[in-house]
Amino acid sequence: MAKRLLLIIFLFVLGDIYFFQAFSTVIHGSIWHNMYWGIDILLFLGVFILIFLRRTGYDVQRTATSLITAFLIVFIPKLLAVPFLFVEDLMRIFSSFPPRSLFLSEIVLFLAGAMLLVIFFGLTKGRYFYKVREEVLTFPDLPAAFDGFKITQLSDIHSGSLSDIKRVRKGIELANAQNSDLLLFTGDLVNNKASEMEPWVSDFNRLEAPSGKFSVLGNHDYGDYVQWESMKSKALNLNRLKEIHHEMGFKLLLNESIAIEKQGERISLIGVENWGKGGFHQYGDLAKATLGLEKDTFKILMSHDPSHWDHVTLDYDQHVHLTLAGHTHGMQFGIELFGLKWSPIQYFYKQWAGLYQKQGKYLYVNR
Repeated sequence: MAKRLLLIIFLFVLGDIYFFQAFSTVIHGSIWHNMYWGIDILLFLGVFILIFLRRTGYDVQRTATSLITAFLIVFIPKLLAVPFLFVEDLMRIFSSFPPRSLFLSEIVLFLAGAMLLVIFFGLTKGRYFYKVREEVLTFPDLPAAFDGFKITQLSDIHSGSLSDIKRVRKGIELANAQNSDLLLFTGDLVNNKASEMEPWVSDFNRLEAPSGKFSVLGNHDYGDYVQWESMKSKALNLNRLKEIHHEMGFKLLLNESIAIEKQGERISLIGVENWGKGGFHQYGDLAKATLGLEKDTFKILMSHDPSHWDHVTLDYDQHVHLTLAGHTHGMQFGIELFGLKWSPIQYFYKQWAGLYQKQGKYLYVNR
């Protein structure tokens, strides 16, 4: 873990130094240069202080969220600009090393500034811009009673990051306005602790669906990213979170399945605990969750991390018709114009937003 952190810091610093070349080409004056490095030093210092405080048992959750947001706002635009500067440097090598182009540096700086604003909006206000995305799916073996059956999927509420109660309530009203048969939540109710959700329980209890409300856990729900006084306190936190799901009217599926019935016919809804790649815990157990199910049963799976679909579900010996996931939330920012869909998260996840199909099986990743 320490080596990985040092590598990440090294890459950030390297990219920062590289970007400064363009910055100093366009913006002159020691005051601006000192401000550039001063902000960076303060952010890095803040990260190290938070790591130290977390290890000593202090609750730094709120501060950490704000600092990480600031860190991403400042550094990601710089890192995204680095490839353009690198291409220019390659051109300079083959052109007898002319000085760095002022025009190109201005363009890169402008794009970085625009990206900074986009990221700032995405990480601060964008979380409240709820949008309904509709998909119509057809299956040859779907029981006739479920023709036209409507599902609303919610994901990644991260209640510790919420503060605007009016906008949250509008989001809840928007979900109810879909008049769906089934409402599914695919994990990450909190950032770290169950207490984050306490103020919101009564509001989220207003969500309605005649065929039921069901949920699974996400990687943030287990409290794995917090320093606890003891394993007992961590377990108590998880138990409280499970109780909150119940208080909101959700049936939490923990590596288990349940039958959804309509007019004498049924489909199976499966929910697994979080299963991820790249250092994430793998609590999910699809074999346990599908124990006792007939192979020809129509199946819908809730699995928080979309990488579970690629690494487990696709080649599983039972056909899972539809998987609903979350986790990526488009890294909070991206571009979707004229058929182009891009976000930095796509370099970490093959399936990161929207609908995917392979081997006759569907995956939908909530963004």
